[in-house]
Formats: sequence, structure tokens, C-alpha cells
Amino acid sequence: MADTLDDAAVADRLRDLPGWTRNGDEIRREVQAPSFLAGIAVVDEVARAAEDAGHHPDIDIRWRTLRFALTTHSAGGLTGKDFDLAAVIDRVAGRHGAR
Repeated sequence: MADTLDDAAVADRLRDLPGWTRNGDEIRREVQAPSFLAGIAVVDEVARAAEDAGHHPDIDIRWRTLRFALTTHSAGGLTGKDFDLAAVIDRVAGRHGAR
């Protein structure tokens, strides 16, 4: 099981992830895709990366708006896994023109 990060470590890691915010034991980000199909492509690629990492985000799709939420349920809070996957989500979103 991964170790949870303390408040200072969470704040430090968030500085490297513009657009992500903390809400309790989750980090969240919302992006706008240029089209519905581009948004679905983002979700598909994120799903594959998440499966490879064995760490899965909560994803909400509303037309072109994608909302991602990350926490490590098995650890009961935020871990390095959440921030690593957040960085992947940012790269994937950027490749598909989502901002």
C-alpha cells in the first residue's frame, strides 16, 4: 500500500500541476476538449494509461467538459500515484487539444 502524502507534500506536488486543485482527499481538474469526440479520445487514452498504472481516476463527461478526480482509496488519501497519473492526464489532454 502506498503512503499518503502530508499537506505540505500535497501542496508542493500541486505546484507542478497547474489546473489541479485539492478537495479533501482528492485532487481534481476540469478540461474543455475541442469537440465531443476529442473528449472521448482523451478519456480512452487516460483509461488505457490508468489501467497500465493500476490506478484509476473518477471521470465525468459532460459534452466537451471532462472532470477528473484522483485519490488512492486503498491508502485513504493522496499518494504519489495520484500526482503521477494527474501529470499523464495533463499530457494526454494536451495532445488532444483539451485545455
